[in-house]
Amino acid sequence: MSAPKTFKASPRPDKPDAGKPTLHPRNRHTGRYDFPALIAGSPELAAFVIINPYGKQSIDFANPDAVRVFNRALLRQFYGIAHWDIPPGYLCPPIPGRADYVHGLADLLALDNAGEIPRGGLVRALDIGTGANCIYPLIGLREYGWRFTGSDIDAIALASARTIVAANTLGKSITLRQQSDPRHVFAGLVQPDERFDVTLCNPPFHASQAEASSGSQRKWRNLGKLDPKRKLPTLNFGGQAAELWCEGGEAAFIARLADESREVGQQVCWFTTLVSKAGNVQPLQARLKKLGAQHVQVSDMSQGQKRSRFVAWTYLTDAQRSAWRATRWKPQPG
Repeated sequence: MSAPKTFKASPRPDKPDAGKPTLHPRNRHTGRYDFPALIAGSPELAAFVIINPYGKQSIDFANPDAVRVFNRALLRQFYGIAHWDIPPGYLCPPIPGRADYVHGLADLLALDNAGEIPRGGLVRALDIGTGANCIYPLIGLREYGWRFTGSDIDAIALASARTIVAANTLGKSITLRQQSDPRHVFAGLVQPDERFDVTLCNPPFHASQAEASSGSQRKWRNLGKLDPKRKLPTLNFGGQAAELWCEGGEAAFIARLADESREVGQQVCWFTTLVSKAGNVQPLQARLKKLGAQHVQVSDMSQGQKRSRFVAWTYLTDAQRSAWRATRWKPQPG
């Protein structure tokens, strides 16, 4: 089993802890945001801009409408996504952290390609739980030209994602499909003749709605936002049941993800998943070893005070991955 790998990242100059590692070096969001430029591209953002405690322009992240409009402006300015929206109450994710995961995946694939990131439509990625926002396919396509298949169990979320894809004429590069059985991840979703170079997943973090709400209140308290005169959202960044919690929480979900990955282990070069709780990493590593994974790798990520990581594993030997690269990532003659 290979040793854990940590990606280093560059500092955000507008943060008081600029000496600490934050985002991936290729992340477009490592510097201070140019709010005049963002507003020029998305004028509706102007109504939500505030001055933060550091005297810098920002937005109120406790306001779901502000976060949604801010995300729309970021996607337009940095990724050329002209049309983006989500239904009320659905997860509105912080884009910089999502981009970090995508860049980490690119580095992972580069390890099997002599240090060169494989780019273009020959690379296929499967996004487990793509959600109403479709963030990972949008960023992965714009950054590296990869083709994506996004899956979800929620029909409303998929309808929203399809609207985003169609509005930006990205249907040739992003396809979406529903996992009809919520008890499964890959079963019934990955077809026998399909191959994916990498899978990604942001699993449900909590074990119940009450736990999710409690976590959000704790975050607001830490941010000094628990003003008794102010009505705050129950969940920071929104989120529906399947996006935020499942029976057994993150540990149970990633265990099921690992178990089912073995069944399609020869159809995927690298499986990956975010793991928010550090205590869940070692049990996942042990489980993957028992399942016969050839390599398991942990890549750390951070954004300000938030620390996270993703775990990657493969059932393919070095020789098999070399053959995979030669047959799939290189344009074939004729």
